Amino acid sequence: MKTKVAVIGSGNIGTDLMIKIMRLSDVLEMAAMVGVDPASDGLARAARLSVPTTAEGIGGLLAMPQFADIGIVFDATSAGAHASHDAVLRRYGKRVIDLTPAAIGPYTVPSVNGDANLEAPNVNMVTCGGQATIPIVAAVNRVSPVIYGEIVASIASKSAGPGTRANIDEFTETTSRAIEVVGGARRGKAVIILNPAEPPLIMRDTVYCLCDDAAEDAVEASILAMVAEVQGYVPGYRLKQKVQFERIGNNDRLLIPEMGEAFAGLKVSAFLEVEGAAHYLPAYAGNLDIMTSAALRTAEKVAHRMTKEAA
Repeated sequence: MKTKVAVIGSGNIGTDLMIKIMRLSDVLEMAAMVGVDPASDGLARAARLSVPTTAEGIGGLLAMPQFADIGIVFDATSAGAHASHDAVLRRYGKRVIDLTPAAIGPYTVPSVNGDANLEAPNVNMVTCGGQATIPIVAAVNRVSPVIYGEIVASIASKSAGPGTRANIDEFTETTSRAIEVVGGARRGKAVIILNPAEPPLIMRDTVYCLCDDAAEDAVEASILAMVAEVQGYVPGYRLKQKVQFERIGNNDRLLIPEMGEAFAGLKVSAFLEVEGAAHYLPAYAGNLDIMTSAALRTAEKVAHRMTKEAA
């Protein structure tokens, strides 16, 4: 028996997630699509797919007759709205998968700590940039401690809806912190670029790690294994080129302004691209694909855990 789910947020992320659930999941069943704009394409598409809808936000969801049967709620709105949504949903005992940068629940990246937070009432999926890059930081860190990890996520402007644009500050703060908490870096930094190029460019991510000295082949093997792990749920995730290494000696230390110290050791650079599955927006929108794919993988694991608990 499938676990019934609702998606709050009928924008790009929520709509892509709805389509993934309906096409790909043998575990989850769409029970409601929730928005606030009656004219949104997401609500219209949901209606065409015979998914019950409401344009009255969280209040509308509570009033829907199927609300009692919903086990998991995805929130694909904004960090600000999520705080109030979570407070309401907890009162009704609903499990929440947070696709905003609100970070109320523990950070979750399926390939790194995917089984760690399955019993939490709320799990946070960090950000699209975090989902793409934190696995690489973690892959380096399991070979050699990462002192500083910096990521740059570049996404097509057309793939960034109003919710994403409203959350830019939260994106950088949440991703930076998750680089540390999940990736294992002593200090993390994140930058996002909304690229207005036409035609739109595919999602690109750059990861820089400054770590203790280590064998380059061991670091590269760890990264390649992690890339394969992510590809298990995001097929369009790949390295754009070979991993690059640079050794920084004591006589030519690199200043890390954010840490107020000079670094000597191994610099690891990884260059990624994420091609979307084009379930909603075209393939350039890999940022949608990696975020919704990570949320889907996590929700399915939560659903399995809920089924075992109920048995």
